[in-house]
Amino acid sequence: MFSIIRPFIFKIDPEMAHDLAIQSLKYNFLPSSVFKVENEELLETKIFNTKLKNPIGLAAGFDKSGEVYNSLFKMGFGFVEVGTITPRRQLGNPKPRVFRLEEDKALINRLGFNNHGVDAVVERLKKNKPTGFLGANIGPNKSSTDKLEDYVKCLSSVHNHANYITINISSPNTPGLRDLHKDSHFVELMEKINNVKKKESIGKPIAVKISPDIQEQEIEYLAETMKKFQIAGVIISNTTDKNRDNLVSKNKIEEGGLSGQPLCEVSNNLIKKFYKTIGKEITIIGVGGVNSGLTALEKIKCGASLVQLYTGMIYKGPNIVRDIKSDLIKIMLKEKIKNINEMVGTAV
Repeated sequence: MFSIIRPFIFKIDPEMAHDLAIQSLKYNFLPSSVFKVENEELLETKIFNTKLKNPIGLAAGFDKSGEVYNSLFKMGFGFVEVGTITPRRQLGNPKPRVFRLEEDKALINRLGFNNHGVDAVVERLKKNKPTGFLGANIGPNKSSTDKLEDYVKCLSSVHNHANYITINISSPNTPGLRDLHKDSHFVELMEKINNVKKKESIGKPIAVKISPDIQEQEIEYLAETMKKFQIAGVIISNTTDKNRDNLVSKNKIEEGGLSGQPLCEVSNNLIKKFYKTIGKEITIIGVGGVNSGLTALEKIKCGASLVQLYTGMIYKGPNIVRDIKSDLIKIMLKEKIKNINEMVGTAV
């Protein structure tokens, strides 16, 4: 069905198309059986000591305000991450702010953390309990004078209603946010997070989502600091505001974060470098250009225990998870691999 309606969807504004997708998912009409595949037990894995049916997750950015996560679980995702959530409701940057790069199988967005605010999201999570493993991605308001306190506010509010929390320091669309990668800023943030975890007895795993545009010398420092503060996961990576040279679409000139196929190799290289430093001590979740079983497997072989996607679903529709699972299982059966975890880091 998606292949039939795709030409019509791609004729309307991408943000409007996204809003229509959210509204349609609220009806939750597709049975989960549609998205199941045979031999899926080969894909069973763990994230933060919790068993998942498969390692394929939906990245933050699609369900920004936690409106349709249970419908997304029915589509076959092993886990779903909502957000980015900020303390206060935020409209985001002026429109237009999402651009398709069809020739490049990519998107550029400069949305700017548009969401309904943490209180509204928490109310939804209370009323509609997640049926699967849910992550909550948190960040600061653009107008905030104390970004670190914004993370504390969101963490305190949402931790009881999600399985893990992601600290987003990597969006290129919030001024100054990526400065939190830098030495003293990153340590200060980690100390703040650690203090509130102790003060409020927060036991939920914490992940950090990093930029693909970091410098080589920052990798070891970030990795060692995350180990020091017992960060459970690192998500590699967010969108890039660089890497435009080989793009062909006319929209490549737009400001914002680039996602999709052009990010695949960039994130793979970064995953490898982090895996060499942290191994499996910190769970790596690979993001960027996942649109098939092969691209998912590449990230796993580079060192990611799990993967996330978003742009791939925009181009391939809701069946993408089923197709990726099916592709992975075919490869595993051919190579006589008993479990997907055997493939983690084999290319490093």
